[in-house]
Amino acid sequence: MIKVLFVCHGNICRSPMAEFILKAMVEKKGMSEQFFIGSAATSTEEIGNPVHPGTVRKLRSVGISCDGKYAVQLRKYDYNSYDYIIGMETVNVKNILKIVEGDPEGKVSRLLDYSGNPRDIDDPWYTGKFNETYEEVYEGCLGFLRYLRKQGVI
Repeated sequence: MIKVLFVCHGNICRSPMAEFILKAMVEKKGMSEQFFIGSAATSTEEIGNPVHPGTVRKLRSVGISCDGKYAVQLRKYDYNSYDYIIGMETVNVKNILKIVEGDPEGKVSRLLDYSGNPRDIDDPWYTGKFNETYEEVYEGCLGFLRYLRKQGVI
């Protein structure tokens, strides 16, 4: 089983968007049983809160539900529980590394590092640009699946 954890600052916008987009992608390909996909926050600000309404609206507009998701915080032990820990931006990666105390197995990356145009994904909580965030997260998830195929993992 391939275990993937998406991480952003609060776990209410970008990382749950990535979690549910990737779940939808692997379900469509009939590979759901090969994956365990989750998401978490580096901060404690939103713990226990539901997904941001902007993310909920955007996902619903493309037929994806994120019902029942509430923000949780990344914990040190998550490093051993996941194969891939994927942040949305450089600051997330730095905070992930602080929480898990390093990355000896090379599990930590940014989502768009798997794309043809590596870059940070801006936080729509600040920008309000949930459509653009969706496009970038979708691009990253596609790139991640291509990477797994290329590596012979799927």
